[in-house]
Amino acid sequence: MKKALLTALLTLALPMGAAVADGDDDDDKGFGLAGILSARNKADLEPIQLGAGIPLTSAPWVLKSGTYYEFEIQGDGSQELALVGPEFFRAIWIDEIVVEGLEIRPLGVDSIEFDEAGEMEIGFVAIKPGRYYLKVPGSTGETQRLEITIE
Repeated sequence: MKKALLTALLTLALPMGAAVADGDDDDDKGFGLAGILSARNKADLEPIQLGAGIPLTSAPWVLKSGTYYEFEIQGDGSQELALVGPEFFRAIWIDEIVVEGLEIRPLGVDSIEFDEAGEMEIGFVAIKPGRYYLKVPGSTGETQRLEITIE
């Protein structure tokens, strides 16, 4: 009796498992085993330049919710400069911040500051649609502000 019940359950389960293995799963977005962190879902953004009087970027960023992005912040050391954008940092999930080969996996970020020349890379997933910014605190010029839209 137990053997017959087990055989019946396996017979029912096998076709369902085979369908998923064949790629017939309607929920499959094609990301692979890493999900939204897979290479197919990754895009690189224009680096942000931090320097006295230098525009942060050449154009605003338009991001897609659910996509993994990476960008570099390059500080030239011309003066102490920071980037603030708490609303933007709360609208994304930061995977890691890399500084000189050191990987940091923070729970959250409010701002970033460069006291001297250096470079960092940030990897994140855009989450919450809306309009955001990153800017040099205390600045009023348009070139010291990066407009960001998450669609």
